[in-house]
Amino acid sequence: MQVAASVQTAKVVLDADAIERKLVRIAHEIIERNSDLTSLALVGIHTRGVPLAHRLRRLIASIKGANVALGTIDITFYRDDVYVRDGDAPLHPQPVVKATRLEFPLEGKTCVLVDDVLHTGRTIRAAVEALFAYGRPARVQLACLVDRGHRELPVRPDYIGKNLPTARGERIQVQLVEVDEVDAVLLASAPER
Repeated sequence: MQVAASVQTAKVVLDADAIERKLVRIAHEIIERNSDLTSLALVGIHTRGVPLAHRLRRLIASIKGANVALGTIDITFYRDDVYVRDGDAPLHPQPVVKATRLEFPLEGKTCVLVDDVLHTGRTIRAAVEALFAYGRPARVQLACLVDRGHRELPVRPDYIGKNLPTARGERIQVQLVEVDEVDAVLLASAPER
């Protein structure tokens, strides 16, 4: 039996210092575009959007001395790629459901959804739908650490750490200390065939 080896190479496109610089810039841009920080809420999308939202909150507090509202949102039940079949086993691995915590009223708030990578736009569509299931914010904005392109839906971020055009077969892997014990953004090439 012959086993084909698939070799994958990954290139670091952002290290820990670069990630920090990108987040500082995003925090400044959020402050500039939202003069009333009392009506601002950062909402991290599980998994890596949550620690990014926490970091942005700390940065905004250190810059302006204001503690903005912070929440987390799970989009599992709003995704369009999760299928429940008539009692049969799922065809694909199913995502793990995590907690949604929005401990503030959404009405009148500008909610900044925070995610690590923007790709097709489907995660953001699901996040907006999930957010509106909890209330009706005044505005919804989007902050992403990396925008890799290949949009399938009309979604555009308000705040971007890095535009990183990719080939369809490439992957962006964001690693954060809070989840992965290291801060880095990697560009992984497509496996060789």
